[in-house]
Amino acid sequence: MNAKPSLAAIFHPPSGASGPEQLVAKARRATACDLVTSLAEFDLETVILTPESEAVTFAPSVQLHRTAEDGPFHFGESLKQLIRERRPNGLLVFGSGSGGLLSARHLGSLCRFVQRPSPSAVFNSFYSCDFAAIAEAEGLLDLDLPQTDNALGFALADAGWLCHTMTRAADTQFDIDTPADAHILARSGRGGGHTRAFLDRMAVPHPTLGAVLERLADRSAVVSLIGRLSPKTWSDVESQFACRTSALVEGRGMRSHGLRGSPVLRQALRDEGPRAFFRRLAESADAAIVDSRPLLIDAASPMPPAADRFACDLLEVSGIADPHWAEFAAEAADAAIPILLGGHSIVSGGLYLMAEACWNGRDMERRLHPDLFEPDKEPS
Repeated sequence: MNAKPSLAAIFHPPSGASGPEQLVAKARRATACDLVTSLAEFDLETVILTPESEAVTFAPSVQLHRTAEDGPFHFGESLKQLIRERRPNGLLVFGSGSGGLLSARHLGSLCRFVQRPSPSAVFNSFYSCDFAAIAEAEGLLDLDLPQTDNALGFALADAGWLCHTMTRAADTQFDIDTPADAHILARSGRGGGHTRAFLDRMAVPHPTLGAVLERLADRSAVVSLIGRLSPKTWSDVESQFACRTSALVEGRGMRSHGLRGSPVLRQALRDEGPRAFFRRLAESADAAIVDSRPLLIDAASPMPPAADRFACDLLEVSGIADPHWAEFAAEAADAAIPILLGGHSIVSGGLYLMAEACWNGRDMERRLHPDLFEPDKEPS
């Protein structure tokens, strides 16, 4: 059995020049710096995998491993290259926006896991991996690994590896993937020193997040949750919101396993247009948290660049070149109710953080639901 895990690898992607892209990149970098600080307690060799253009110092003790910038990035091949060069037995793999909220207890358990003598892995989310702990990592060299980290769980499970998933909570599920995620984290008050220092300097508030948080703490409100929402996450947060919630769940696993046909909501959006879509939404809810990717991304069409997607999340219509996304953002901004747009994390880890953040500064009963009556625990 290995004495300790050999390597922690943090993938930090390239960033564009637009304001929303830089916001996400800097928030990811700050989170990665906090993760590096936490990992230092476990005597790990830590490597940042990033393209040459992202020549940023994360910490003096951290090595930079340059990834290719010519052609599309391939997560699996980059990971294999690192394994061939370093020959680790145990391996922790993080995206730079993930893992920043993990406690020392969580990290310690992951470090112990990768010392196992048989091929196995634990994922923060099996269906859409943001970070993982892998035992007997050299065994990955024999596998066909995916282009993105989202599908890593499927690849290992299909190859017969023993796979585990972590308990869903803000610490394990939150990932900075869009500007909305950074703003949610800022409102939550969570994060390490580097993260808080960056988030506290953000000068421009989010256009709708504050109003959505108010609705979540309002007993009379209904908030609609749309997108790749896990039923477990919905169950967990429902009792933490004062409002009632409704959910329209579509697109789960779209990044890791693809989708069959056109999701119902996406087709409805295309048939009726975004104006009618948001009008109908306003007739049934007082606010909405919308994972827009299943609604707007079609495998048959090229995905717009991050500059467009992130500007859409912030309702900055003038910064969106793609007319389809620009129209969607414009109608969301004009909707009669506050609309929070983002990616998967806003209906995953972001929901757990919003369940905390909506009560900041409010002195009132947290739950709509009463406490559970358990007869067996009543005093005799």
